[in-house]
Amino acid sequence: MRIIGGTHKGRVIHVPSKLNLRPTTDLAREGLFNILLNRLDPETISFLDLFSGTGCMSYEMASRGCSVITCVELNNQHARFIKQSSEKLGFSNIQLIQTDAYKYLQRSKSKYDLIFADPPYDHKQLTELPGIVFDNELLLPKGQFILEHGKFNSFQNHPNFKELRKYGAVHFSFFNYTS
Repeated sequence: MRIIGGTHKGRVIHVPSKLNLRPTTDLAREGLFNILLNRLDPETISFLDLFSGTGCMSYEMASRGCSVITCVELNNQHARFIKQSSEKLGFSNIQLIQTDAYKYLQRSKSKYDLIFADPPYDHKQLTELPGIVFDNELLLPKGQFILEHGKFNSFQNHPNFKELRKYGAVHFSFFNYTS
């Protein structure tokens, strides 16, 4: 896995195979960040990374100057990897919270400009995530929620759905508040 842009562009992060993760592919991350960088300035936003896994999305945001980054990861080994990698990369602005993402969403009083979620594609509550984010009002008024998922899920009927982008087997559904 490598960081694709910003101050740490090209930096390789070696993910131990024992972690059994599915990091967002470099191609998909590059496509996603091409979209995001046309819509927002990472240096001026707050970012929530749910189901952080390797932490790759948080590293990308930190590399691009985002100063308010919250990573939520339940798995102890994954959380330890994120903490160690953040320290190696010098990203002191990444706050790691080791807890269940759904519990965090229910309890959080924070609001974010950008929320990204990458749950396992077969996660039993995956389809509930957009509703939970919007029901708990976790986005700032012009904020965006992006859900990474596989090809078997469709969110086009959700009232806050905006668009779908596909990069091979990786699908990103974009949501925001409707006018």
